[in-house]
Amino acid sequence: MDFVKVIMSSLLSVAALFAIAKVMGHKQMAQLDFFDYITGITIGSVAAELATELEEPWKPLVAMVIYGGASLGLTFLAHRFPKTRKFVNGTPTIVMDNGKLFRKNMKKAKLELSEFMVMCRQEGYFNINDIQTAIFEYNGRLTVLPKSAKRPIQPEDMNITPQKEKINTEVIMDGRILHDNLKRLGLDLTWLEKQLKQQKYSSAKEVYLGICDSDNVLYLFPMGD
Repeated sequence: MDFVKVIMSSLLSVAALFAIAKVMGHKQMAQLDFFDYITGITIGSVAAELATELEEPWKPLVAMVIYGGASLGLTFLAHRFPKTRKFVNGTPTIVMDNGKLFRKNMKKAKLELSEFMVMCRQEGYFNINDIQTAIFEYNGRLTVLPKSAKRPIQPEDMNITPQKEKINTEVIMDGRILHDNLKRLGLDLTWLEKQLKQQKYSSAKEVYLGICDSDNVLYLFPMGD
C-alpha cells in the first residue's frame, strides 16, 4: 500500500512541478534573477519532499503553489509599476568603462576580479584592453561593448548590402523524411528523390541530416560513426 502511495505522490509531484514551470514561463531558464533563482531551487526542493510525503501531500503542494504565485506576483508588479523594477530585479552595474575598472562597483555587485576575467573570456575577450565598457547585468551576466577598433567589421562599414537571411528548413532528420516541412517549402518527394540521386544517395535512410535553404538548395550530411 505504501508503495502505491509513493508512486501516486511522485506522479503528483511531477505534475505539479510541470504545471508550475509552464505557468511561470521560460524565464526560469533563460533570465534568472536573484529571486527567480531562489524560487526555482525552493520549488524543486519542495517537489522532492512532495514525492515522498505519504500522509499529507497537500502541504508541500500548497507551498509550491505559494512560491510560484509569489514569483508571478513580483513579475506582474515589476511590469505594472516600472519604478519597482529597481527594487525587485536590481539594476545593472558598470564595472569597466573607457579602460578603467571600477573597484567600488565590482564590490557593490559582489563580483570578484577573477570572476570578471572569466566572464570576459567567456564573451571572447582574452585581452581586457579590447573592452570599452563592461556592464554586470542584474541576472548575473556580463555585457561587453568592445572598442571601435576591435569590434567585428559590419557590412555597412564596407558599403555592402547583403541579402536578407532566411531560416533553413530540415527536410530529413535521422534518415526520416519530414513531409510537413517539404510541403511547407512547396516541394515534394519527387524533387527530394532527384536531389538525393544527384548527391549519390540511394535513399533518405542514408542521410543523417538534410537541410534546405531559401533557394531550395539541399545540403546533406551522411550517416556515419
